[in-house]
Amino acid sequence: MFIATLKGIFTLKDLPEEFRPFVDYKAGLEKKKLSDDDEIAIISIKGTQSNHVLFLDSYSSVDEIRRELEEAGAKINHTTLKILEGHL
Repeated sequence: MFIATLKGIFTLKDLPEEFRPFVDYKAGLEKKKLSDDDEIAIISIKGTQSNHVLFLDSYSSVDEIRRELEEAGAKINHTTLKILEGHL
């Protein structure tokens, strides 16, 4: 199992350009319309070149995030979990 670590939490308007393709892809999959003030967490999956995108307004608890990452074969680290808790 891979370890999932937070790269950052950004609003769409402040999102670094390098993450925009990942965000656009996930928004397309979820048919989600984004606004400039949406909070987006970018999670790095260690041992891969992958980033996992979390639209924070889509979750009501960190348990939902934990399950989503586990389904993707990743375990969220403790520090990342605590930071995300503060944003939900």
